[in-house]
Amino acid sequence: MADMMWAGRFSKKIDDTVNAFNSSIAFDGRMYRHDIQGSIAHATMLGDCGIITKEDSLQIIDGLKGILSDIDSGKLELDPSAEDIHMFIEAELTKRLGDVGKRLHTSRSRNDQVAVDIRLYLRDEIQEIHDLVKKLAVTLVNMAEQHTETIMPGYTHLQRAQPVTFAHHLMAYVFMFLRDLERLQDVSKRMNYCPLGSGALAGTTYCTNRKQTAELLGFTAPMANSLDGVSDRDFCVELNCALSLIMTHLSRFSEEIIMWCSWEFKFVELDDAFATGSSIMPQKKNPDITELIRGKTGRVNGDLITLLSMLKGLPLAYNKDMQEDKEAIFDAVDNVKLCVKTFIPMISTMKVLKENMRNAAARGFINATDCADYLVKKGMPFRDAYKITGTLVAQCIEKGLTLETLPLDDYKAMTELFDNDVYQAINLETCVRERKSEGGPSPEAVKVQIEIAKKSLDI
Repeated sequence: MADMMWAGRFSKKIDDTVNAFNSSIAFDGRMYRHDIQGSIAHATMLGDCGIITKEDSLQIIDGLKGILSDIDSGKLELDPSAEDIHMFIEAELTKRLGDVGKRLHTSRSRNDQVAVDIRLYLRDEIQEIHDLVKKLAVTLVNMAEQHTETIMPGYTHLQRAQPVTFAHHLMAYVFMFLRDLERLQDVSKRMNYCPLGSGALAGTTYCTNRKQTAELLGFTAPMANSLDGVSDRDFCVELNCALSLIMTHLSRFSEEIIMWCSWEFKFVELDDAFATGSSIMPQKKNPDITELIRGKTGRVNGDLITLLSMLKGLPLAYNKDMQEDKEAIFDAVDNVKLCVKTFIPMISTMKVLKENMRNAAARGFINATDCADYLVKKGMPFRDAYKITGTLVAQCIEKGLTLETLPLDDYKAMTELFDNDVYQAINLETCVRERKSEGGPSPEAVKVQIEIAKKSLDI
C-alpha cells in the first residue's frame, strides 16, 4: 500500500487482482520519454513561477534526465507491477531525490499529465506515419513514370470496361494517399493544444504559466477549457479515422494485387522475398502480405469503434474508461506503420507483366465506347451510336470475333458512316492516347497528374 501515491485516503491494501486489472504500465510504458518531457516542462514552469524553488526545479529536471538516460540504456527497467508509467517515474524520482522529488506533482493532476503525454506521443507517431505514407506515394509516382504507355483494362463491377494504363491506375492510389497525408496534417494541427495545467478538471489555485509549458512542449497554445483539457479524446478518434482510411486504401490496393497475382489475371508477380508458399502444394506462391493487410484493416477499424464506444456515454470530466484509449490507438498506430513499411518494398520489387495486361485489354470489347464515339464524331446521336455498337458486340460474340476483327461489311451493314478508319479509332493505343481529358489515362494526361503529385510531395 505504501507504494501507491494515493494511499492516504485508504485503510486497506488494494487487492492484487484489482491492482493488476487497474495497471496500465504494460501498454502506457511506451510513453516514458513523453512523460519525462512533459514533467521537465512542468518543473521548469514551477521554478520560473516561484511555486517551487529554482534549486528544486533544476534538481528535479536533472533527476528526470537521469531517469530518461537510464531507461534508454536499459539500466532502469520499467516495473510491471507499477500502476502506470506516470507513477513509476514519479516514484523513481522520489526514490532518487527524496522530498525534492515529491514536489514535481505540485499544481498538476495525473489527469492532465496523461492527457499531455498521449498528445506528445501521438504527435511524434503522426509524423512517422506521415513520412511512411509519403514514401509510399513517392514509390508509386516513380513506378507510374515507367508505365505511362502500359495498357491494361480498367474495370467497373469487376468487368472489363475501358482501356487505361497501369500508370493511370497507380496514380489513383497516389491521390488517395495524398489525401491521407492531408488528413494526418489536419489531425496534428487540431491536437496540438496543451492540456497541461488543467489539473484534475478545474485547474489549480497556484499561479501557473500554462503558456510557458505549452511553448516548451511545442504546442500551439494551452487548451482553453480545463474540463475539455482532461476529457477530450477527439484527437484519438480523429487520428484513428485517418488511420482507418489509410488502411482502407491499402486494403483496396491489396485486393487488386491479390487478384493480379492469380493465374486468372497474372498482371503482376511479387518478388519471392514478399510471398510465401504452401505447406502441401509445392506450386503455390501466395500474396500473404496483402492478405494480412486486408485482415488488419478490420482490426484498425475495430480500434476506431472501441474509441467511439468508450467515449459515447462518458460524463465530464475524466473517467477510468478513458484508460482504454491507449490500447486502441496504439494498436491502430502500430498496425498502420507495420503495414505501410511492408507494403513499400513489396510494391517497389513487384514485376509488372505488361504483355498480359495488354492481352487482357484486347479482350472484353473495352473499346466499344470508342466505337460509339467514332459514330458520334461523324454526326450520329450518342444513343443511336450506343445501340448500333451494342448490336455489333452481340454479333462479334455470336461469331467469335472482336471489334478489331469484325469485317468492314458487317460495320457498313449497320450504317454507311463506318469506313476503314474505324479500325484505327478502336485500336487500343488510339483509345488510350485520345483520352486526353483532364484526369484521364492518356500518357499526356497522366504526366500532368504525376507533376501535380510531385508538387504535393516536394519531389
